[in-house]
Amino acid sequence: MIEESTGSEEPKKQETEDISAAPTPETTAAEAAPAPIVEVKKEVIYNPVSESLTGIKAEVQKVIVGMDSAIEETLAALFTNGHVLLEGFPGVAKTLLVKLIAKTLNVGFKRIQFTPDLMPSDVLGTMVFDQKSGNFSFHKGPIFSNIVLIDEINRSPAKTQAALFEVMEERQVTMEGVSHKLSYPFLVIGTQNPIDQEGTYRLPEAQLDRFVFKIKVPYPTEEEEMGILNRFKNDFDQKIFETVNVVLDDKKLKECERFIEDVHIEPQILEYIIKVVHATRNHTSIYLGASPRASLAIMRTAKAFAALNGRNYVKPDDVQRACVPVLNHRLIPSASAEMEGFTSVDLLDGILEEIEVPR
Repeated sequence: MIEESTGSEEPKKQETEDISAAPTPETTAAEAAPAPIVEVKKEVIYNPVSESLTGIKAEVQKVIVGMDSAIEETLAALFTNGHVLLEGFPGVAKTLLVKLIAKTLNVGFKRIQFTPDLMPSDVLGTMVFDQKSGNFSFHKGPIFSNIVLIDEINRSPAKTQAALFEVMEERQVTMEGVSHKLSYPFLVIGTQNPIDQEGTYRLPEAQLDRFVFKIKVPYPTEEEEMGILNRFKNDFDQKIFETVNVVLDDKKLKECERFIEDVHIEPQILEYIIKVVHATRNHTSIYLGASPRASLAIMRTAKAFAALNGRNYVKPDDVQRACVPVLNHRLIPSASAEMEGFTSVDLLDGILEEIEVPR
């Protein structure tokens, strides 16, 4: 709604004069009075995404100190129906973070501890013979939930990893030729340790590509660690965990997803995403570049970051923020780049510096 102030009578008279006449040097300040001020009242748009972020962060940070970026990126993946891989050293609260976020959501939650002897049927389910009916029936595994935490996902061998391919991409499990759909929402959050390689199995590239984000969880700062000690110095049993309340249900999650879908993105921003992705494919120091799935992930999560920041339009900053967690696990540096000590993040930073940012 636009409202115009009435202003004084003098500006109204000036509107009838010839506007092409240039003012003379003798023009007084009164004669050069400004035109009436047009006051624009912007319509307030209800943003369920930023509202949900505020609520969830407040509940999670009753227990966890800091980790703002990890919380926001996990929610960006959740609101865009994507999966997350959390990577960090032991003891930095990766598992606790996932459990707290799940506690703020009124949906199902399961935790699966991956081990070297874990079988695909332990995750997906198995066919069980019913003696009464004389038929086999499908007994669902723990993957049939809404938020699924897979702890130490790289501890299981390739056949168990491969069992996740269909369920992560198509949200279904096929057993004996019959497909069993998973309910909405469905989010897999895996955790892994970047330094412990004994007894682990490297995740296949096809599986890594199914994670929309790889979020690196760093050590806390000195101030954050002091906050951790103060918070739990009189709470050894972490009773504060029980004070975390539910913020969202599946209907509100769907509302957030629909809001993000409607976030506006300009054609030049889409071109910017394409330039970044194609630069990874043509870079001499990158052996494996980003796929079209990565392009879609950057676009979706950039829209999510815009909504999380209270906007209904995407800025180049949103794309740049999405690029690192979307691409850092998808790019494989060449052998020569690895020998020189370059990581995928280093190469990506160079690409983002070279490509012109749309204005």
